[in-house]
Amino acid sequence: MKTVLMVAEKPSLAQSIAKILSRGNMSSRKGLNGACSVHEYTGSFIGQSAHFKMTSVCGHVMTLDFIGKYNSWDKVDPAELFSKAPTEKKEANPKLTMVKFLQVEGRGCDCIVLWLDCDKEGENICFEVLDAVLPVMNKPRSSERTIYRAKFSSITDTDICNAMNHLGEPNRNEALSVDARQELDLRIGCAFTRFQTKYFQGKYGNLDSSLISFGPCQTPTLGFCVERHDKIQSFKPETYWVLQAKVNPEKESSLTLDWDRVRVFDREIAQMFLNITKMAKEAKVESVSKKEKVKQRPLALNTVEMLRVASAALGMGPQHAMQIAERLYMQGYISYPRTETTHYPENFDLKGCLRQQANNPYWAETVKALLSEGINRPRKGHDAGDHPPITPMKAATEAELGGDGWRLYEYITRHFIATVSADCKYLQTTISFSIGPERFTCIGKVVTSPGKTNQEESKGNNHVSKIPFQIYL
Repeated sequence: MKTVLMVAEKPSLAQSIAKILSRGNMSSRKGLNGACSVHEYTGSFIGQSAHFKMTSVCGHVMTLDFIGKYNSWDKVDPAELFSKAPTEKKEANPKLTMVKFLQVEGRGCDCIVLWLDCDKEGENICFEVLDAVLPVMNKPRSSERTIYRAKFSSITDTDICNAMNHLGEPNRNEALSVDARQELDLRIGCAFTRFQTKYFQGKYGNLDSSLISFGPCQTPTLGFCVERHDKIQSFKPETYWVLQAKVNPEKESSLTLDWDRVRVFDREIAQMFLNITKMAKEAKVESVSKKEKVKQRPLALNTVEMLRVASAALGMGPQHAMQIAERLYMQGYISYPRTETTHYPENFDLKGCLRQQANNPYWAETVKALLSEGINRPRKGHDAGDHPPITPMKAATEAELGGDGWRLYEYITRHFIATVSADCKYLQTTISFSIGPERFTCIGKVVTSPGKTNQEESKGNNHVSKIPFQIYL
């Protein structure tokens, strides 16, 4: 019987995957580092009986740093950090003794299956795990394959079992790209942090210059924040005046007309226009035009859009929203929440995901109608080559998720349903009025085919409104 070691990126993820693959028939124990558990069960692997050991790491096993003598700020010129200073890999968290833990669990194993997150960072961690485990594993016979990579984007029975049945290989080039990025971050960040900290020390009395950090990501972000802050501080509001005219003001069907000049910034000129229009005894209809318009269904959901809506409409900060999304992913409710992609692959099971929502009381009617009439293919978005868009993977109730967990899940689900719904179609009627020499406009929108607006994309979003109107002169 073969022994197969399987490694995930987080302890909770290892437990979820082991539970699915063992159908709940597993034993669990704590590892020697106390942070990671090991879940064991028997089954079949590549047509042979096997004993499985499922465990995890806690993110990166190793980190990059300069060798000891280059860590002295006083003895090393920051410029040397760009080229002369050699680097070395160290354990990311020595207290976890992760390398020793992996070697203890990997000793005597015949094969390893890597269940790290399916992104470049996950690919890099794959090789960190392999560097620790391969020296203690059983040596393969001749050309026997021993290293396998599982590719998955959600923690559902279907996706995990499919990943186990279609194992690939880890991608060394993607792992090396992370190594390159880590070295650039280290060299640039350390060199500039040391340089500018020393440069600014003592130059500004009110500046805490004990450490002025620099980073390839944090510094441009700080620049955006400062630029926005300066704009807010330097903004000077200007008073302006607007002319408003009401048609049939004493009845419920009165209309407020929009002034074609929009606004003026001089009160005397505004008063002049007001006096001129008041002299007119009637509003004359100059033209009436009708046009059919479409409000497109949204693109599939990526991380940036999810966090934007969570902040703007749900009142959740990005960090809090991401923590909730990670938890929903770990529990199998949504797909992987870190993605730049807004385009579904052709073989993505859209109907299968939609069927999961057919009994939810909030949107069951819409979902059943879509399944019966046929779904619309989502709009073609951007394929970043990472993970599919964020998608609900199984049904949930408010009682199961509670609070913010339900609110975020509800938004993700409604957004997904909207992506496979028809576009919203409406008739826009524009009426141009003249009151004396001044021109005014009234626009009415009446929905002709609700389409995706049957599903609110989020609380607080604006939708096409039905505005009935009648003209009285």
